Amino acid sequence: MALRPLSDVQFIVGGPPGTLDHPEGVTWGPDGFAYAGGEAGQIYRIDVESKSFEEIAKLTGFVAGLCCDRESNIYACNITEQRLYRVTADGDVSEVSAGTDRVSMKVPNYPCFHPSGDLYVSDSETGGESSGCIFRVTRTGETLFFSDASPKFTNGLCVDRSGEWLYVVESRLPGVSRIRIHDDGSAGERQVVATLPDQVPDGVQFDEEGVLYITMYTPDRIYRLYPDGGLELLVEDPTHETLSSPTNIAFGGSDRRMLLISSLGRWQINGLRVEVAGLPLNYGEPIGD
Repeated sequence: MALRPLSDVQFIVGGPPGTLDHPEGVTWGPDGFAYAGGEAGQIYRIDVESKSFEEIAKLTGFVAGLCCDRESNIYACNITEQRLYRVTADGDVSEVSAGTDRVSMKVPNYPCFHPSGDLYVSDSETGGESSGCIFRVTRTGETLFFSDASPKFTNGLCVDRSGEWLYVVESRLPGVSRIRIHDDGSAGERQVVATLPDQVPDGVQFDEEGVLYITMYTPDRIYRLYPDGGLELLVEDPTHETLSSPTNIAFGGSDRRMLLISSLGRWQINGLRVEVAGLPLNYGEPIGD
């Protein structure tokens, strides 16, 4: 049984068809706005307090995960173009990465900053069950191959408080693994931290107490994984109308206690108030500047 009733989940923006275009990614910016993407390339800026949004840019094709740097530039994974782009507050778009000379991006899915300022980017690569990987984009803009140790549809990412571990959703594991990050940014050992049989996990984020929130693309659920390994069902939606294929999540609001949830199966960003604030996201310097 879920800890929280579905009625606790509220609409933040969207709802009717034609509003938000099947948002897959959502993040929280240092400027106090949330940001989301659309399947036709839209980049949305969202005012959580007024529950309003505006389209600030449009890429070509499906926007998956996204994150912000400390100047609120947006780094967006574009699956159609197989590239990572940067979008400024004014809507200017520039390419950041298409992979390395030896390994190109195939299905760039989710980016997240490390405290060092490096940006880690998952690539789901649908050529096989075990072909996903992770790239590392340095502060100077160089793209390096990080790891293929978590390859089973490499999806959502987040970094723990220490910066020692990169947590990786493997949707076809199905579960969550983690890869050690060495001081030089390279990859170390890989460990599996959770398995979720007969489900499809997608997004992850930590709260301040080290609890890992995990969304399920299907069935429509959100779990909490505790540091001792205990797994708790937080909320679920058997109707597929509110939590409709929840994908990425982010803690937002002035107190970081609003869990923002993107719903790829619908047209909205939802919110769930939680007891413990989210771990602050890392906002690196603008890459390449």
